[in-house]
Amino acid sequence: MATAELHRVTIHGHEVTYRMGGDGPAILLIHGMAGSSRTWKDVTERLVGDHTVIAPDLLGHGESAKPMGDYSLGAFASGIRDLLGVIGVERCTVVGQSLGGGVAMQLAYQHPELVDRLVLVGSGGLGREVNWMLRLLTLPGAELLMPVVFPRFLADKGDGVNRFLHQKGIRAPHLGEMWRAYSSLSGAENRSAFLRTLRAVVDPGGQTVSALDRIYLASGLPTLIIWGDEDPIIPIEHAYAAQGAIEGSRLEVMEGCGHFPHVEDPAQFVAILEDFIATTEPASTHTDDYRQILVAHSQGPAPAH
Repeated sequence: MATAELHRVTIHGHEVTYRMGGDGPAILLIHGMAGSSRTWKDVTERLVGDHTVIAPDLLGHGESAKPMGDYSLGAFASGIRDLLGVIGVERCTVVGQSLGGGVAMQLAYQHPELVDRLVLVGSGGLGREVNWMLRLLTLPGAELLMPVVFPRFLADKGDGVNRFLHQKGIRAPHLGEMWRAYSSLSGAENRSAFLRTLRAVVDPGGQTVSALDRIYLASGLPTLIIWGDEDPIIPIEHAYAAQGAIEGSRLEVMEGCGHFPHVEDPAQFVAILEDFIATTEPASTHTDDYRQILVAHSQGPAPAH
């Protein structure tokens, strides 16, 4: 079966890993917090027949480097821009899940010339509410408790848990995905990168970064919102708010799915994604177009000539 192979490249002195395969119009898949490109495995296997699929490990995640530095959405978006430049991808449909949704929106905002379509999956950055555990981990001193909460010996247990569930006839892909994220935090470097990433977008009160004040910029960009109706991390109300704020956007609610609909039901997820791509035209938005939209929505004086 065709799949996306793991590649490594050094950008700005830091190793970046990404999975890439297939042939055809490009689709970029951006994972969530404490995740990696591995989360898209079942999706990429279904897409590579007709598309070029790129799934990076964001810095601080997966097998990419975990340097000290900037883990903001803007920095992640710039890193995606640089990766696409290095591998020669000029434009793509951008799919972002959870934190990756925030990165996808930031990429579309900063670099509209790279984005054909926008797909937000259980996305962050669309409201204040978020799971209490993530809020708790932003408190001072959390880094001292994490070695106890996420001990190193658990790092190798994930595959065993998945095998046990499979042997018992229990299909629970969301548990496997959550366990992989949990076990990834057993290493000190991973925990440090995770906390830097988390605290850049969440505080004890909830999400601190919201795209809702500028989401109107996506009005000319074909946008699909996918959400699990049982998402315990980010409430589905954020999906409805985003749909209302993005003119012409499409909302698909996947019943019985939680925060990882692409893992929980990859066949349905890919069917929704492929239908969206087949029934929309890629955007041709460039920086000048965004400038015109910004001026039209601004309340200050027109720029001087």
